[in-house]
Amino acid sequence: MILPAAQPGPGHSRQTLTVRAVLFDMDGTLVDSTAVVEQVWLEFAERYGLDYTEILRTSHGVQAGDTVRRYAPADADVVALTAELGEMERNRTDGIIALPGAEALLEALPDEAIALVTSADRILADIRMQAAGLAMPSTAVTAEAVTRGKPHPQGYLKAAALLGAEPADVVVFEDAPAGIAAARAAGMRTVVVGQAAPHQADLEPGMWRIPDYSAVTVETVRHDDGGHVITLTF
Repeated sequence: MILPAAQPGPGHSRQTLTVRAVLFDMDGTLVDSTAVVEQVWLEFAERYGLDYTEILRTSHGVQAGDTVRRYAPADADVVALTAELGEMERNRTDGIIALPGAEALLEALPDEAIALVTSADRILADIRMQAAGLAMPSTAVTAEAVTRGKPHPQGYLKAAALLGAEPADVVVFEDAPAGIAAARAAGMRTVVVGQAAPHQADLEPGMWRIPDYSAVTVETVRHDDGGHVITLTF
């Protein structure tokens, strides 16, 4: 069942979406972990004499192993190096905070209608959500649960299936180009969180942008089939 999206009238800037499920990326979308992420990749770049700016440009929203494989020297042990970087990230939580309004939004949404879809592994996801003071949704698709990471849509499609929702009835909150591409490839409406970055493409039909969740409101009703109809206004 495809639910309609109510469009704002002339002169109104507020947008209303009606969906059956809501999917969230984590880093940069629910959790601000920028300082930790950038510090770890800076150390990686300096160790191997790599272009730190280029690594940052392409690593956001992508599984760490994919970034290591892309940039590490040919003779590097990718598995060991990825594990080392992962351990560094797990041990650094200073400065990790929730985005404004994220906690209230998660609390307002039915747990059985939301999922986290992140390129982090489950251990790191738990650590960062806890550090930010956010409750982990019961449904979480982490790095171990997929064979292909973002920008491939596998994670988002799997999350929707776990929630029993069709892609057209889902909205994704994302911040990184790889994650946005994954959500769009999955056929899902997408809300981009944060200010536009110079390297990001313009918004396409079915995409919107919000700075954070401060102005997002939620209404939820039970559908006849037992699921939820969720109306998000932002």
